[in-house]
Amino acid sequence: MLYMSSTKTKARMISTENISKKYKNDFALKEVSTTLPTGKIVAFIGSNGAGKSTVLNIISRLISPSTGNVYIDGRKIPQWETEELAKKLTILGQSLHSEARITVKDLVGFGRFPHSKGNMDAKDKKAVEDALAITGIEELKDRFIDELSGGQRQMAYIAMSIAQDTQYILLDEPLNNLDMGRAVKIMKIMQHLVKEKSKTVFMVVHDINFVSFYADYVLAFKNGELKYQGKTDSIMKSEILSDIYDIEISVENYRGKKICIYYK
Repeated sequence: MLYMSSTKTKARMISTENISKKYKNDFALKEVSTTLPTGKIVAFIGSNGAGKSTVLNIISRLISPSTGNVYIDGRKIPQWETEELAKKLTILGQSLHSEARITVKDLVGFGRFPHSKGNMDAKDKKAVEDALAITGIEELKDRFIDELSGGQRQMAYIAMSIAQDTQYILLDEPLNNLDMGRAVKIMKIMQHLVKEKSKTVFMVVHDINFVSFYADYVLAFKNGELKYQGKTDSIMKSEILSDIYDIEISVENYRGKKICIYYK
């Protein structure tokens, strides 16, 4: 069962055209073609090594595809200047370690660099304050990053991404190492950005119940291939999830939402 979208490009969208990534003799990604929906939370799911992070890194130009093309708002990625792309798209990777001894406020301020070039005006400062408020970490703004817990540090980096104020926000496993409360908070922040700020969020998520409750659209990867995609309800099915993860997964309805059970 395969859901594929047209790769026809137009304004305000990201699409991929037969992108593959090969390391020596192994494919990390195999001929992925899709058009990603905008104004949504789009979750990338699949087992470790399925190709999820590779797609995000190719879209963000952190790595180049071995073959194929990525279009951002109708233009191939090589046609974007770095400074221009930084105002359009931000990515937050899995490694959130900083060698510099900087405060939370200064870290969040780095998100404004594509706009301010290091000379922040009133608009930039307000964007930083707004990002601190949205993430609820105003009280941490004068703390040094290396003094924070892992969850607090994660929130600070997410605030930095928000301050960058891009149309597209790419998050690679943002819920890792977070307690349940902070994970829920991050997902609600993403919902706020989509609904109130008209952002588009692409995120790699391992907890499929968070996907079920908060994502609007899902791309499911297996062995480097985009095997299924569609609206969340269409992917939250036992046969699809069991195939993706190679374990038995049952899906139950609870208060209008689908709960995935995989502890049998």
